[in-house]
Amino acid sequence: MFKIGDIELKNCVVLAPMAGVCNSAFRLTVKEFGAGLVCAEMVSDKAILLNNARTMGMLYIDEREKPLSLQIFGGEKETLVEAAKFVDKNTTADIIDINMGCPVPKITKCDAGAKWLLDPNKIYDMVASVVEAVDKPVTVKMRMGWDDEHIFAVQNAQAIERAGAKAVALHGRTRVQMYEGTANWDIIKEVKESVNIPVIGNGDVTTPQDAKRMLDETGVDGVMIGRAALGNPWMIYRTVKYLETGELMDEPGVREKMEVCKLHLDRLIALKNEKIAVREMRKHAAWYLKGIRGNAKVRNDINLMNTRDEFVTLLDEFVLEMEAKEKSASQAG
Repeated sequence: MFKIGDIELKNCVVLAPMAGVCNSAFRLTVKEFGAGLVCAEMVSDKAILLNNARTMGMLYIDEREKPLSLQIFGGEKETLVEAAKFVDKNTTADIIDINMGCPVPKITKCDAGAKWLLDPNKIYDMVASVVEAVDKPVTVKMRMGWDDEHIFAVQNAQAIERAGAKAVALHGRTRVQMYEGTANWDIIKEVKESVNIPVIGNGDVTTPQDAKRMLDETGVDGVMIGRAALGNPWMIYRTVKYLETGELMDEPGVREKMEVCKLHLDRLIALKNEKIAVREMRKHAAWYLKGIRGNAKVRNDINLMNTRDEFVTLLDEFVLEMEAKEKSASQAG
């Protein structure tokens, strides 16, 4: 167990805040698989202040998800502080996280996301202003630098700590790398050794063994899992179990995967509405199906689904087909 401010986490496995993915339906599903902390997808400070309907929907939190970190982004101090104050007083989030890692141009051109990484002084000023304005603990998620010539991870982390933030999550890639190449765990170790607040390591944790290795090699307090959890909340469960007991749990079978996929769909329908949820669920279902031999046709067919009933029928038929194949293979063997 470790603490972020006064918030106690039951373990050190954290779901990363992934844009377009980490809504309440996904977060709750991952939470039930044992995550110590789940993080909401980033929300624009200006959209919060404009009371944008879609953005207000993104602030929805199911109490079963808690503890939860809600992430905001912006490039101007005034609007970031006002948005943080709104989140502080009008949501049940436990932690307010500031995004300093998003690499996409539409975010960085607004001086937000990873653009902050070039200026430790701005980081200090922005984070200190938010910390002063809110009661909830403030954290930061950042990358190690803008590019190979501008890696200020240690200075930035120290500025974050000086500003009063309660933890920092570090993705061991530069902005230029986006999601390519290899994450640099050495810089994560350097950052951990340079500050006293908790550090959460992120990048290239794709198996429970990776999580253990990151903890051992870098000394971080927590491990953040992102893309490896897409369609695979078992990655969270298996990692928690492996870190606690050293036991590597079995991967789920096809039926179990599809049952959780359907649960996720129903939660998404309750959150948004059937039409939007079914459309959004197509990408999630493709992730749930990933790695299952013989999934090509069903992955294609999913993109034609428009209703919950069609979706569920397709998944159920796929399960029966896979189980029939498995049975005949075992009989032949």
